[in-house]
Amino acid sequence: MLEGLNKHFESRIRLGVMSVLMVNDWVDFNTLKEQLSLTDGNLASHIKALEKNQYIEIRKGFVGKKTKTTYNATEVGRLAFKAHLSALERFLKL
Repeated sequence: MLEGLNKHFESRIRLGVMSVLMVNDWVDFNTLKEQLSLTDGNLASHIKALEKNQYIEIRKGFVGKKTKTTYNATEVGRLAFKAHLSALERFLKL
């Protein structure tokens, strides 16, 4: 019945992060944090899990003297997320 659901996207935070990254290229940490109403630590732990599974890629750079970290969904991440959404849609049609 729940075949095809990806346990890595069960968290509303990871679902939110991937949703934002699916429709935007290279979103910075503060934008993700604000859009999802998260604390730094909470977002960082979920970002780490998504990166570990190669669902997102991270780019670090500088704007002036401040670091700027941006994120993008990888092709692996996009495919996994689309498959997860398809499984959710099939489940909801039952």
